[in-house]
Amino acid sequence: MTVRLYDTKAQALRDFVPVDPANVTMYVCGPTVQSGPHIGHVRAALAFDLLRRWLAHRFGRVTFVRNVTDIDDKVLANATETEPWWALAYRMELEFTRAYAAIGILPPTYEPRATASVTQMQELIAELIERGHAYAAAGDVYFDVRSWPAYGELTRQSVDAMESAADADPRGKRDSRDFALWKGAKEGEPASATWSSPWGAGRPGWHIECSAMSRRYLGPEFDIHGGGLDLRFPHHENEIAQSTAAGDAFARYWVHNGLVTVDGQKMSKSLGNFTLAADVLAERDPRVVRYALAAAHYRSNLDISDRGFAEAASALDRIDTFLQRVERAAGSAPIGRTEVPEAFAAAMDDDLGVPQALAVLHEGVRGGNVAIDAGDLETAAAAGRSAAAMLTVLGLDAEEPAVPGGTDAALHALVAELIAQRARARADKDWAAADRIRDAIAAAGITLEDTPAGTNWSIDA
Repeated sequence: MTVRLYDTKAQALRDFVPVDPANVTMYVCGPTVQSGPHIGHVRAALAFDLLRRWLAHRFGRVTFVRNVTDIDDKVLANATETEPWWALAYRMELEFTRAYAAIGILPPTYEPRATASVTQMQELIAELIERGHAYAAAGDVYFDVRSWPAYGELTRQSVDAMESAADADPRGKRDSRDFALWKGAKEGEPASATWSSPWGAGRPGWHIECSAMSRRYLGPEFDIHGGGLDLRFPHHENEIAQSTAAGDAFARYWVHNGLVTVDGQKMSKSLGNFTLAADVLAERDPRVVRYALAAAHYRSNLDISDRGFAEAASALDRIDTFLQRVERAAGSAPIGRTEVPEAFAAAMDDDLGVPQALAVLHEGVRGGNVAIDAGDLETAAAAGRSAAAMLTVLGLDAEEPAVPGGTDAALHALVAELIAQRARARADKDWAAADRIRDAIAAAGITLEDTPAGTNWSIDA
């Protein structure tokens, strides 16, 4: 068993060898909570949920950290007199949590907020100053990019080719590309958004947050650092520089997910072309949303469309219908689960090849249906167990069917009576009556399936 991941820094597939095989460690950049999540945020979180689930399947334990940036220029800008920045940040954080939970994204092992790690950020800044890689100027503290020869190693850029850092007032900068580690308090900003420091009152820069929090929760070296492709520069480039300049080994693998696009353009709040996750989830089954967002390889860009969601719904319906057929064929015995097929595991081991893994799942479903039609219940049951195992790994388990009762009980009774009437008509060779009953059932959106064991029914998707 060898898991291979595409390492953005190496720009190549690499065998995944964790620091501690008994505890895989992951740090993923979480949201800046100035407003609610769009579907691109959910797709990014899902990519690393799938990776986490597979690594847990392969290695057993995964310590997963995803931060919340709850203090930022954007958070302050969106605050109002009636909703201060910290209240806005918390309300938006809950919206992200709800969206993630709706499609089955597992909660992190730790989910630190930036505001809870300011002390650790200040300690890291002080180390960088002491080592000669940062300097204080006019109440701010900047990282001196020219003091660190490896700066630019993630995106393979030279310093001179980089754009100026626009994350702070350039007052006191030695080089326009130097980025802010500490941002001095400015007139008009709320006092609640400042912390005292050796360099004056202020707040941390964006980039220092993740370096400090990953070190605090995972140590100076950990396995995987994840995030969206749009975070490679400047955010992740700056993280690598400040952490390694402070003496930390930092992340062994850099994994980046592709973006959600609209007509080929990145979905972004700043561009105004985003679709809110809440709107998508209000209109669709969360399992369908999860399947649709997972169906493309995590490193590819995904252009969302109604067609994509419709295809996901059809795919899930085929799988669920097969599992229902197996359950009926097996009688009261539960399907159970088994190990995932080797072809599925090989696809997942190969840089989290979910599209190829889904192809294995659907091929198993097709084979299982053929086995049921042929009366080979042993093969069908094995296919059902295999499908259930794959769904579990992908986080796509169907909800447990509701126990008939109330309206459900009435529906079951009516359909059962109509099926019984049709069976009597067929026994009497009254084919016209039998066809009439079947047509009436079909008009109600119900499909009948005649089998050697009897007639089964299901509601059309």
